[in-house]
Amino acid sequence: MNAATTAVPVIAIDGPSASGKGTIAEAVAKELGFHYLDSGSLYRLVALAAVKEATRLDDEAALARRALHLHATFEGGEIFLFGQKVTDAIRSEECGKGASRVAALPAVRAALLARQRAFREAPGLVAEGRDMGTVVFPDATLKVFLTASAEIRAERRYKQLKEKGIDANIRTLLLELRERDARDSARSVAPLQKAADARELDSTGLGIEDIVRQVLDWYRQRVAGSQHQ
Repeated sequence: MNAATTAVPVIAIDGPSASGKGTIAEAVAKELGFHYLDSGSLYRLVALAAVKEATRLDDEAALARRALHLHATFEGGEIFLFGQKVTDAIRSEECGKGASRVAALPAVRAALLARQRAFREAPGLVAEGRDMGTVVFPDATLKVFLTASAEIRAERRYKQLKEKGIDANIRTLLLELRERDARDSARSVAPLQKAADARELDSTGLGIEDIVRQVLDWYRQRVAGSQHQ
């Protein structure tokens, strides 16, 4: 990354599955007029491409090649893979499980690193995922680690699926969330963890507007502080 790129501000929002990262990051980006990166969608796209091409999810070399040449576009809130709209397809629970397995492979993470960093464009970027503040944007202007209890996160995921007309069992969702948390935290490369300089925000009892306001306040405080240094 050159000096011009690193001068572009980044708000990195990390946290476990269903903690509300996407909703918050998108709202913050809209408020500031920044670009938005849903890093998890890239891993979901790799998993979906693998399934479509009958590639095993443990074939690290083949998956890394796919990640390097992933023809994905993000347009107006929709996601396309090789020209086909896959916005809903990558949000399935099955695709989420596949993404978690794919994300644990070092070669795949390396292949997607430059692609994620390329989203850093003026006037700024709000990036959400699991290693945005620790690996992808270690120099982010603000790092937020968004958490919530597993029970609350399972309830949120259950409501999301029900609203889409997808059948779900809340006990199964809770078990899967806990298993994913353990897998994401234990992986050898870029594990889910709070950056040393991140601000932790527990969203359990907060509304979306409250969380967005807190993130914006922290960001503005950070920017004001840097201007007075």
